[in-house]
Amino acid sequence: MNWKEFLQTTAVGAEEQFDRLKNRLFGRLDAHKPYQIVYYRGFGSPTAVWVKGRVLRQRDLSTPSDNDTFWQNMLATYQRFESDEVPGVTVRVQAFGQTHTTVSDEEGYFELTINPPDDLMPGRAWFPVRYELPDVTQPNGDAVSKDGYLMISPTYSQFGVISDIDDTVLVTEATSLLQTARLTFLGNAYTRLPFAGVAAFYRALQSGPVTTLFNPIYFVSSSPWNLYDLLVDFFRIQGIPKGPILLRDLGLSKTQFFKSSHHDHKLGMIRKVMDVNPQLPFVLIGDSGQQDPEIYSQVLRDNPGRILAIYIRNVSMEDRRDAAIRELIRTAEAVKVPMLLVPDTVVAAEHAASIGLIDPDTIPEIRADRRADEGE
Repeated sequence: MNWKEFLQTTAVGAEEQFDRLKNRLFGRLDAHKPYQIVYYRGFGSPTAVWVKGRVLRQRDLSTPSDNDTFWQNMLATYQRFESDEVPGVTVRVQAFGQTHTTVSDEEGYFELTINPPDDLMPGRAWFPVRYELPDVTQPNGDAVSKDGYLMISPTYSQFGVISDIDDTVLVTEATSLLQTARLTFLGNAYTRLPFAGVAAFYRALQSGPVTTLFNPIYFVSSSPWNLYDLLVDFFRIQGIPKGPILLRDLGLSKTQFFKSSHHDHKLGMIRKVMDVNPQLPFVLIGDSGQQDPEIYSQVLRDNPGRILAIYIRNVSMEDRRDAAIRELIRTAEAVKVPMLLVPDTVVAAEHAASIGLIDPDTIPEIRADRRADEGE
């Protein structure tokens, strides 16, 4: 065993020992804390649906406001990351008139793949789902349950959209560790800023060239699941269309320090989305700051004929980085897929309108949305 393998094995063993000790200790100390089922929006197609969630012992986070103080934001961040997970508990999932069960893992996460019935209501995108913990009760004796929704792309959808979040939808400055930490830990859903015009552009993509359509949008990020509620609130406040938000578990694994790398996580989630929607082509949207161009190029190679366009927001200041992306653009052009390095949302929207992805009549609204976001 080399030193890296030794260090990895030691770290994983220490985490497992700590988790066991914490579970024994907090199992007694947290007897008064309510159970909480955190559900993440499920998604799928008429043939398969994927659902995921987490079981914790803590109260729901308070609803953010634009008047929250520095200390209120710090407290909310602490509560997001200092969660008391509940491993080994049975979770019952009720959807489409069916009942399924699974068990939470050592981090409290659970996931399940469901096969929906053949008689789904045509034209409907969102379906109710209920999560229950049949073997436990709240400290006050109440049953533990959570109602939510999952998304199934309608058969009439023309395409799907897969979008990065950090520095694509949400201003994060992911290339600066210090700035990213400041924005993540000291802000809330009201203080975070969207990229100008994003909400109107994504609404136009969801509607497509015919406004009676519903094109599903999926958001994929390497941010931790702990930030899920912040992103849900942020999208709601900014008027960004609702869709599944696919984040990452940052825990240790027996083979690597993080359970998945940035590249592997995003590529794996994109593959999952495309696998459950085999009938749909996709539009990919990301930024130049990290690995989106390389990841999307891999997706393009792996899925010939299924990528309609790739839009990369230019957030890097390095000529070397721009040159590398332009080489990927030439590779995409060779298979007749437009891959654009764009300075802003409006340029991407104008191109999308020119190839029939959105209604050209939405361009003035997107321009106005950009001006409003920029405070003009």
